[in-house]
Amino acid sequence: MNSENNFIDFENSIGPWLGKTVKIVDYFLQESLNKVDLNLTKEQMIVLKKLHDQDGLNQNELAFLTLRDKSSLPRLLTKMENKKYITRKQSLKDKRINKVYISQLGRDVFEKTKPVIGDLIMQIDKNISDQEKQNIIKTLKKIQQNLSSNPGHI
Repeated sequence: MNSENNFIDFENSIGPWLGKTVKIVDYFLQESLNKVDLNLTKEQMIVLKKLHDQDGLNQNELAFLTLRDKSSLPRLLTKMENKKYITRKQSLKDKRINKVYISQLGRDVFEKTKPVIGDLIMQIDKNISDQEKQNIIKTLKKIQQNLSSNPGHI
């Protein structure tokens, strides 16, 4: 077997750089939330944002919008319910469907995340021109399209 055919240039491949960057952003975000004493994870913050924008989503819709597996979402929602950030109510039309609502405490917590997110965005954007940002966004959209056009195929 020819070893030249098996060579993969990881350092010049986009994938590892994306992965490392996502981990750094996630870490920075979690540390920032912890610094301001917000008892919140990134995943919980995303759920609060979606419910803030569109309250009363059912669990399947919420799983789709947050890119979460339908089987792992109930555990996350239970934790959020225990923190009093959300409530779940059975649909009157279909008892199999649970609708999820943001509580006032959840709204208050979400509002407190806005300065944290603003600081994160400023930190990410530092020393990056508008043109560079647009190029990065354009490239990331292409990557998403490349991967979503052929799901499950690596």
